Amino acid sequence: MCGIIGYTGPLDSKKILLNGLTQLEYRGYDSAGAALCMENSHICLVRRTGKVANLKETMERITDVSHCGLGHTRWATHGGVTTQNTHPHQAGKVTLVHNGIIENYHQLTEQFHLEAKLHSETDSEVAAWVLDSLYQGDPLEAITRLVALIKGSYSFCIMFEDYPGEIYAIRNVSPLVAAYTRSGSFVASDLTALIPYTRQYFVVPEDHIVRLTSYKVHLYNLQRHEEMPELMEVNWNMDAAMKNGFPHFMLKEIHEQPEALRNTILPRLSKGLPDFTDDQIPDDIFTSCSQIHIVACGTAMHAGMAARSMMEPLLRIPVTVSVASEFRYEEPLIGEDTLVIIISQSGETIDTLAAMRLAKNYGAAALSVVNVKGSTIARESDYTLYTHAGPEIAVASTKAYSVQLAALYMIGCRMALVRGKYSVPQATEFMKKLLNAIPAMESMIAQKDSIKALVTHLINKSDAFFIGRGLDYAFSLEGALKLKEISYIHAEAYAAGELKHGTIALITEEVPVIAIATQEKVFAKTISNIREVKARGAFVILITREDAVLDGGVADIHIRIPKIGDRFTVFPIAVVLQLIAYYASTGKDLDVDQPRNLAKSVTVE
Repeated sequence: MCGIIGYTGPLDSKKILLNGLTQLEYRGYDSAGAALCMENSHICLVRRTGKVANLKETMERITDVSHCGLGHTRWATHGGVTTQNTHPHQAGKVTLVHNGIIENYHQLTEQFHLEAKLHSETDSEVAAWVLDSLYQGDPLEAITRLVALIKGSYSFCIMFEDYPGEIYAIRNVSPLVAAYTRSGSFVASDLTALIPYTRQYFVVPEDHIVRLTSYKVHLYNLQRHEEMPELMEVNWNMDAAMKNGFPHFMLKEIHEQPEALRNTILPRLSKGLPDFTDDQIPDDIFTSCSQIHIVACGTAMHAGMAARSMMEPLLRIPVTVSVASEFRYEEPLIGEDTLVIIISQSGETIDTLAAMRLAKNYGAAALSVVNVKGSTIARESDYTLYTHAGPEIAVASTKAYSVQLAALYMIGCRMALVRGKYSVPQATEFMKKLLNAIPAMESMIAQKDSIKALVTHLINKSDAFFIGRGLDYAFSLEGALKLKEISYIHAEAYAAGELKHGTIALITEEVPVIAIATQEKVFAKTISNIREVKARGAFVILITREDAVLDGGVADIHIRIPKIGDRFTVFPIAVVLQLIAYYASTGKDLDVDQPRNLAKSVTVE
């Protein structure tokens, strides 16, 4: 859950590392550091707690030239936010940055008698000292011996004092990409750091060592045999990773959702029907399963819950949604008749990856919905459906959620068609309604100023509640998550019918309740539940379709979304809930894109 950048070549590494760390800061922003290989082979180590801007102030005072270096932004897992715990770590002839978790660091500390050598509380420094102990002049041999001892996940980038101008890297689970250009060789934890220099890259395969020199990138397996990397090409431009005039990435990415949906849906439409031929996803995985199991974390899990509410009544087969971090400890009831749908924006989420591997061990077919081409989950799943959201920089997910929903809706429609639950006209009509959700989203984005005005009622509150029934409840879960993660307002979502079974005790005078009532068959029931909280003094913000007929006094604020089919209201409502969270955060003058204690790509358990 950290950002890594490495460079060796003819250019000044200081500028490249700082630019890369700035691009990667959303992956970790507790502290930042850099190791610069100077012309006399001396390693200059610069580390600062806080934002990359703090590191930049120090590095700009360095006047000597460096053509090789490593940079790192940290999201603390082992040890607090201190200079000593900040990467890179130096140990003898080794300088190292690390992303991941080394589970057996304590045993390694004892095995190699490192207690007196350690200056930090991190597992990463342990790895550096173990590597130094193993190093006898051959970097490839030492790295191979190191990873044979380590238990856990990692991506390491390493410089050896004896090999100035060279960088070595290896990974297990935690992502790394590498590239060679006329400007030199690069390695990073995320493509956004490489885009200013190249559009061609390769994903470092697990358990392979990369050796970067200023004029070439070499790839070796653990038997130290050289292999040819599989080159890929970025399908988005640098503007997608820039704010382009928006005050925050999150607001920009909210605005990008309609286009992201078009990019995800339209290439997979054939004669008005969902078609996954180009994705090489055969219909028989949809017809042969007797149950669906959706596995994901956080926002991706909420997309799965919304999809479940759509899929199960439509397909008439069991659809289960599991939190990935719990899935593999529950002995799930899955087998060869199960279609497991894995959802991950990054394709590297460690809990989700582990859950997918378990599902495959049970014989289930694994279909992944991911945004990052060549990611570990994409490569290891049986089938992959790529979303086309482009880079999402803000920690709070917005457009990734929407395109995940769109992909899952298309899967549901295709399954209904090939399983005989939908006729061709019915499936065509479903897809028309899905496409109609795009202008509905645009309509709500256009109302952002009015949504901003209503959020003044939330800013100074310590609690908020979201309520809804059916699909509306699934939407509420995501709305509550967005509000709490970027505004730090304690927010919870409840099925509206459950209020009277205990939760209504929390409703007091002026407590905000965001109520969603868009599902026709439970509309009257939801309104009745809203009256219950209103009778106890709650401040109610109600979201309905524009054609909803209501008596006066039901809500203090009424937000109307365009008239759209029940199953598709999630798309404009997603915009509303995202904007509520966004303006609550800006109204409190918080860091919207980089909320405290959070990082974008979760690659530790």
